[in-house]
Amino acid sequence: MGRRQNDSEPSRFISLTFLLAGFISCALVYTVLSVALNSNTNSKGSNFETLTLTEESNDGGCCRGIEKLELWGGAVKWGSDHKFNSSKECCQACKAMCTGIDGPCLCDTWVFCGNKKACGSKFGECWLKKQKDIFAPDRQEAGDHVIWTSGLIFGKGEGIVGLETEYGTLHIKLFPDCAPHSVAYILELLTLRHCAGCQFYRAEGRGQSWDSEGNHIKKAPFGPPFAIIQGTLEAQGTTFKKIPTEECPYIRRGSVAWVGSGPEFFISLADHQEWKKAYTVFGSVLPEDMEIAEKIAQLPTKSDVWNNINVSVLEKPVPLVVQRLDGWGNLNTNVKSD
Repeated sequence: MGRRQNDSEPSRFISLTFLLAGFISCALVYTVLSVALNSNTNSKGSNFETLTLTEESNDGGCCRGIEKLELWGGAVKWGSDHKFNSSKECCQACKAMCTGIDGPCLCDTWVFCGNKKACGSKFGECWLKKQKDIFAPDRQEAGDHVIWTSGLIFGKGEGIVGLETEYGTLHIKLFPDCAPHSVAYILELLTLRHCAGCQFYRAEGRGQSWDSEGNHIKKAPFGPPFAIIQGTLEAQGTTFKKIPTEECPYIRRGSVAWVGSGPEFFISLADHQEWKKAYTVFGSVLPEDMEIAEKIAQLPTKSDVWNNINVSVLEKPVPLVVQRLDGWGNLNTNVKSD
């Protein structure tokens, strides 16, 4: 869909081989969509330390953590007598204690030692822990010398942040088990008093290509418009480092995903199976709040061209504030806000 061009950047030229007419049409659609959201714009930086992402996931959902990171917290199960063969199994053991059936999660943090040489006698240890504050996990240490891999689990009603705008607050359920690096960055934003620079600046409705539920209409083009609202989540005055790509679910109506490596992001107003898993999905808007996203998408816009793609830019950007919310979606009064 395109990234706002802040700096001069090389144009992307797409050369297509003339084959069958149908093949050309499909290839062109995919190319346009890819270029529309990605560009070679230089990102600035983040105070979130980029660490190696574990690549484990399964068809039933993600189960990833961050390598070379040790999270602390009260132990629910001691790793010395609780061992597994992989970080995924350790993660799943924590999830099994966070079903939402028997009340609050008994486990919201898992810590695993999976490097046989570095771990020695600790190899396979799976520590299951409970944080005092899941939005501010107790971090013991991080770096190349750390032998542990750690991850977070948000239970039902937990891990919901708010993007407050003048048109209402978008409640976002975060996915730490799919996008741990991305969620760690969002948790950092919650510690800031202000998020000056955070805003929506692009808005495109579903047009004639998707129905009101986000389903693509047969034989309709895939845009433009691309059925998104796009913005940036970067507080001015802070250093931003690129967030590593984290393979996550397909883009669906309500998906919140990075454009490239951030800090630009978008909220999808429709299902985009045609984008495959090209973008890191780190959260999802609660269904009842999608009317707010739709309202922003209908604001006055002006036409622009990014990387040879026609886009619709808001005449007046919509500022947003990232808020910490409790399990019921209410503003947590213990956190400073604007």
